[in-house]
Amino acid sequence: MPVLAAAPITRRSLLLATALLTTTATAVRAAPPVNTLKGSLFGGRADTAILGYDTVAYFTTGRAVEGNDSLAHTWMGATWRFSTQAHLDQFKAAPEKFAPQYGGYCAYGVSQGYLVGVEPDKFRIIGGKLYLNYNADVQATWNKDTAGHIRAADGKFQALLRK
Repeated sequence: MPVLAAAPITRRSLLLATALLTTTATAVRAAPPVNTLKGSLFGGRADTAILGYDTVAYFTTGRAVEGNDSLAHTWMGATWRFSTQAHLDQFKAAPEKFAPQYGGYCAYGVSQGYLVGVEPDKFRIIGGKLYLNYNADVQATWNKDTAGHIRAADGKFQALLRK
């Protein structure tokens, strides 16, 4: 069996390996605090929260309403779009009040240990908080035990962001 000689370790190769490991670790830990996943789990990224839907409208109209490009605000690394100036002003005054739970990731997905994108019209407001879901089937499962899923998600979300 032939013996392979190892390449000599140089200072440059050590520095390069260290830089690569540091960059990779930082990228893995840098999950966005606000969901900017586009489409499905593997759908790529955008910089717009809730795929451009007005987060304040969930509370004021009880439905998913598309935001307007001319009524935008940047918060937590994402662009938030609004359907009215009043909604934009309300969000600016208290973004934590209107931002979806778990950074806008699917609430059921977080309860199961995953960061998953959402369909903006699959939502519920519970206890004055906005929860989004991946799709209608997932939302049906979520609705069977919202309190239990919220407890589970509350315990998992911060660890998921650190992964």
